[in-house]
Formats: sequence, structure tokens, C-alpha cells
Amino acid sequence: MKRFHVHVSVPDLDASIRFYSTLFGTEPAVVKGDYAKWMLEDPRVNFAISQRGGKAGLNHLGLQTDSDEELELLNGKLQQADLSTHAEKETACCYARSNKYWVTDPTGIAWETFHTLGEVPTFNGEEEAAPAGAVAACCTPEAPLARLATKIPVKPAAGCCN
Repeated sequence: MKRFHVHVSVPDLDASIRFYSTLFGTEPAVVKGDYAKWMLEDPRVNFAISQRGGKAGLNHLGLQTDSDEELELLNGKLQQADLSTHAEKETACCYARSNKYWVTDPTGIAWETFHTLGEVPTFNGEEEAAPAGAVAACCTPEAPLARLATKIPVKPAAGCCN
């Protein structure tokens, strides 16, 4: 079974933890000095926020799988849809060790498909968590996003919420 993943960059981690804890009705499963994550069952979402010096707002979306086999099946579907993916195996990111693939949707939003293998003590392998305001390269694909652009044509929207 897959779990939807959303990662949002935030300017104030404490205020965002209070807001999302109230919204979700539960405290985060993981809290670090620059990161928090809720593993929600209703809806089934891996929702993460981080304060890593990047632009506030949507960082990326994704699908978390329960196994490497499911991850490979999902990546195969993306390949069949003529989408170019970028693999990262045994990578450390967001206090976790994962196998993952990155792809970019037609609007330029990064999507991560991943299977979590375990926890790591730091955000992306550095000795200590980066101080607030520091920019880290974690949670974005190593390859430039432009290289991962989809070949599926995009139709312009006619109006709101169509």
C-alpha cells in the first residue's frame, strides 16, 4: 500500500508544528531542530515540514511504498509513461535512509517515489543538523530537475478547479 507524501518548507518550524498538530489532531511522529514529520493514517499521508533556508512553500510531493518491490513496480509505470526518472539508492535524507526515484511533473513540481529503509541521526548525512537559514541539498534530486521533465503534453486549464 502506498502513502501520499507532502514536504513543505516553512519559515517558522515551531509555529508550523503547532498549526499542523492542531490541523491533524496529533503531534508529529518525528521532531528535530529543523524538521518534523507526521505519519497519518486518516488520510494516509507522510506529511513533513522543514526549516532549511529554502523558499517557503511546497518543496515536493511523493509516494512512499511499503517495499522495494512496490517501489520498482511504481518506477516501471513511470518509465512506461515515457517519464525520465532519477534513481537514488541507499541515500540519507530527512533523517531517513531510503531508496528513491525522482521525476518532475508537467508543471515543474518534483515528485519522489521512495521506500524507507531505516532512520539516520542527521538530516542528510552531515555531522550535525544545519542551523536555521542554512540551505541543504537534501530532498531534491541530485540531477537537475530540468533533465527529469516529462514528455507528456500539458493542456492549459480553462478555469479554477476543473
